[in-house]
Amino acid sequence: MMRTVVLFLGWIFVVHAIAQKGTNTYEFLNLPNSARVGALGGANISLNDADPNIAYTNPALLSDTLDNQLAVNYINYFSDINFGFSSFVKDFDKVGTFGVGIQFIDYGEFEYADNSGFFDGSTFGAKEYAINLSYGRPLYKNISVGANLKQVISVFEKYQSYGIVTDLGLHYYSPAAGFSGGLVVRNMGTQLTTYTDNNYEQMPFEIMLGFSQKLMHAPFRFSVTARHLQDFDLTYTVPGSETSDGFGQEAKEPGFGNKVLRHMVVGVEFLPFKNFYVAAGYNAMRRFELAVDDRKSTVGWSWGFGVKIYKFNVSYGSARYHLAATSNHFSISTNLSAF
Repeated sequence: MMRTVVLFLGWIFVVHAIAQKGTNTYEFLNLPNSARVGALGGANISLNDADPNIAYTNPALLSDTLDNQLAVNYINYFSDINFGFSSFVKDFDKVGTFGVGIQFIDYGEFEYADNSGFFDGSTFGAKEYAINLSYGRPLYKNISVGANLKQVISVFEKYQSYGIVTDLGLHYYSPAAGFSGGLVVRNMGTQLTTYTDNNYEQMPFEIMLGFSQKLMHAPFRFSVTARHLQDFDLTYTVPGSETSDGFGQEAKEPGFGNKVLRHMVVGVEFLPFKNFYVAAGYNAMRRFELAVDDRKSTVGWSWGFGVKIYKFNVSYGSARYHLAATSNHFSISTNLSAF
C-alpha cells in the first residue's frame, strides 16, 4: 500500500514540475458545484459525510455509503448566468462505487453587434457542459482512491470546442479521531477540438490538499483546503502597471504571508443535530482579488445551512464575491432506496 501512495505522490510532483502559468479554458469546471461547498468557501476535498456532491470534488470519497444517492444542484450566479450539477451514485460489491453526472453553465443571451457597435436585433447563446463518470474504492483500511473522467462540450455562438479531462483523488479517514484528509489532482487533459484551428488552450489544472477535523466534545467541524499548489505565486499584475497600482500610487509587492493565504479556503460547520448543519467559509483569494480597498465588506465570506426534511437533504449556500455580486446555491439529495 505504501508503495502505491509513494508512486502516487511522486507522479503528482512530476506533474507539478511541468505545470505552466497561463490562461485556461473550461474554467467552469472549478466552480463550486453545491450549496455546501459554496457555503464552505467554494472548495472542499476532505469532508467525509456521505454527501454525493463532495464526492464530485474528490472522487476518492465515493463509497458504499452513497449507494443509490441522487443529487440535484442549481446555482443562481451573476447577471443572467446560471449553472448546476446533477449526479447519481451506485455501489457494486467488490468492484467499487460508480457515479454519473452532468454539469452545465449557461452564460445567458447576447445581442449581435458589428464592428461599429450597431445591434441588428438578433441574439446568440453561450453554454458549456461536462458529462462525468466517476469511480472510487477503498485501497487499504482507512485510505481510498478515485478518479473522474469528464467529457467537456463548450459552445460560444458559432465557436465550439470539445475536450476530455480527468481527476485523481486520494482520501484518508480516521473515524476515531474525527479526522479526514484529501489530495486531488484536477482537470488533467486536453482539447479534442479547438474553437479556432490549431489553437490549443491550457486546461484549468489544479493540485489541491485539504483536511477536516471534527471536535470530539463539541458540535463543530473545521476544514482547510489549499488550492493551486502547482503554482506558489498567484498574484496578478496588470500589464504596464508594474510600478503603479492604477491610481497613481506606487504598487506594493504582496508579501510571503499574502501569497500563502491566497491558496487557502477555510470552513467551519456547526452540527447540533444529526440532520442539520450551519456552515461558514472564507476564501482569501476571492477577498484579495475582488474586494474594494476602502469598503471590503464581507467579500470573500460565505455561509449556508442544510436540513433533512422527510427523505430529502435540502441545503442553501450564499457566497459574497463582490460588493455588487452574491451567488445563491441550492441543493437537494435523496437516497432512492428510501422509497
